[in-house]
Amino acid sequence: MDEINITIIGAGVIGLSIAASFKNTSHSIYVLERHDSFGQETSSRNSEVIHAGIYYPQDSFKAKSCVQGNRMLYELCQKYSVQCVKTGKIIIACTDEEREVLHALYKKGMNNGVSLSFLDKKDIQKLEPHITTACAGIYSPSTGVIDSHGLMKHYEYRAQENGVELTYGVRVTNIDTCNDGYEISVVDSDSKRMQFKSRIVINCAGLESDVVSQMAGIDSDTYGYRLHMCKGSYFKVGNKKSSYVTHLVYPPPDHAHGVLGIHASLDCAGALKLGPDAQYVDKETMDYHVDINKRKQFYDSAKIYFPFIEEEDLYPDMAGIRPKLHGPEESYRDFVVSHEADKGFPGFINLIGIESPGLTAAPYIGQYVANMANDIM
Repeated sequence: MDEINITIIGAGVIGLSIAASFKNTSHSIYVLERHDSFGQETSSRNSEVIHAGIYYPQDSFKAKSCVQGNRMLYELCQKYSVQCVKTGKIIIACTDEEREVLHALYKKGMNNGVSLSFLDKKDIQKLEPHITTACAGIYSPSTGVIDSHGLMKHYEYRAQENGVELTYGVRVTNIDTCNDGYEISVVDSDSKRMQFKSRIVINCAGLESDVVSQMAGIDSDTYGYRLHMCKGSYFKVGNKKSSYVTHLVYPPPDHAHGVLGIHASLDCAGALKLGPDAQYVDKETMDYHVDINKRKQFYDSAKIYFPFIEEEDLYPDMAGIRPKLHGPEESYRDFVVSHEADKGFPGFINLIGIESPGLTAAPYIGQYVANMANDIM
């Protein structure tokens, strides 16, 4: 049976970032991805926002990885010509109650080390003349957008350059503990079954990460690793109205449901879209269809701060699935990034519940987990 040093399960942006972070190594490292290319799920179905780190509790892993990842992403984009745009973001309030929410959010962001400024109505109109209903706002200059495909292509190239083997169309079917590591069973796209041994396993399987963890024998319910699938749909804004907005524009976050609310984001080409909403779905029946009947919901949400938008301007765009650790009535959960030795699984590293701001945090998480694996070796 073949034996390798490190197996990374999942070639989303997190798995690729980890793979690219193993530099000048003599270790045998493989990335296994069940799809026929990288980033086919959450990593490519999102707002592509480079977050600043405003929303997360101080000293949480989300806060630290987002703030550091923000800086690292811009440096990476400049050095390797990955497309990004530092658009800046405005979080707006349209009522006195929302203004108070912003004051608390401003304090949280500042405590996380994020550069922010508080805006009054005149300040907002200087930045966004077409927003006439807002009474206050928070301005985040370091927020932007990135070409997520370009970023993942960069990570794939760097990983291969460093000798990492990336294997697509391979599904992990079982993981058994064995002497000094794990025995991994896989099946490829031709239904060929194979087994090999790996000293270290890094589970960053995204939507399937709780399932992969369970394969190894780590009970999802005992350790709170059971994922909840949360679908988010997007509508694009047509009729040449993308030119009306130059920044990302967000409402106050919906803390009750652990989401940022339907917001307006631009891509690197300046196209405007609204989303995502938050709809918890069953894993067995989830799909990426965008229901046209949601258009009025999106219109009603956006009309509050974009009075120039008409319902007919909105067209179904795309949908993504977020792997959340908390359900619809549960409180905030941090990322799980854990070496599971204390649970009796030395050499098994779990990354579970990596949703937003996972794209922003990717370069930090990549280095963090690669260092963790090197320490184990």
